[in-house]
Amino acid sequence: MKPTIKHFLTLLDVSPEEANNIVQRGITLKAKQKNGEAHPTLAGKALAMIFDKASTRTRVSFETGMFQLGGHALFLHSGTTQLGRGEPVEDSARVISSMVDMVMIRTFDHAMVEKFAEFSSVPVINALTDLTHPCQILADVMTFVEHRGAIQGKTVAWIGDGNNMAHSWINGSVTFGYTLNIATPDGYAVDEDVLTLARSKGAKINICSSPQEAVQGADLVTTDVWASMGQEEEQKIREAAFKVYQVNTALMSHANDDALFMHCLPAHRGEEVSSDVIDGKQSVVWDEAENRLHAQKALMEFLMGVL
Repeated sequence: MKPTIKHFLTLLDVSPEEANNIVQRGITLKAKQKNGEAHPTLAGKALAMIFDKASTRTRVSFETGMFQLGGHALFLHSGTTQLGRGEPVEDSARVISSMVDMVMIRTFDHAMVEKFAEFSSVPVINALTDLTHPCQILADVMTFVEHRGAIQGKTVAWIGDGNNMAHSWINGSVTFGYTLNIATPDGYAVDEDVLTLARSKGAKINICSSPQEAVQGADLVTTDVWASMGQEEEQKIREAAFKVYQVNTALMSHANDDALFMHCLPAHRGEEVSSDVIDGKQSVVWDEAENRLHAQKALMEFLMGVL
């Protein structure tokens, strides 16, 4: 009987136990890499990396991760493949998955990743869509665990746009068991379907009327750029809507004294976050960025049945 293929399209695709095992394995793999201990657990395996959206951290982390695990990563830009010339997604999925062991996709439309996974014969990883960015939350939770221990029962404050990162923190509240406080400007709320589904699964999520209310008692404060990729033409409009949603020292003073600050990067200092916060003692953004590498290595092991 053909084994069930595991995909990672949102955090809801893994159980709380599986997600926590991935985080712990990421911490272990990080220690192995720092100690110079080889860990070629995916030797001979190939990862196809399909990019519709530009990337720094995603490409470097997945490509380096496969190298460190003993495998190989292939960079495929949609503009130089048949996907970019109108080949149906299902046809590309059938062909590409017949030649590799995993596929990673970074694109705009979440439905494209779902369609690809439907017709893929190997695991598919969502490396970012307009709806969710689940790999980032694995790295973020790993970072929190390294600095503060278990995140279950803690309070996370999301400040800013109700975007794919906000949705991923919502899904993560189901998977990792933290309380999530959300503060977004009028007109930029999170997707109601994402919110409703998470709450139906027991997530503790509070929609707050102000950033100050959201960060009250928070153990972690996190945000993202005001205008994401593809929204640059809205920059000025968004600056006006988001101007009181900057994470700065005054806002952080409402959080717990030992609260951490995270940002998925790239960051715009002076917009969504002040320089003194992102470069200050509460910020763990550089550990967070590095942990994309280690958490994703653990994820790939899990999807390949190694973890």
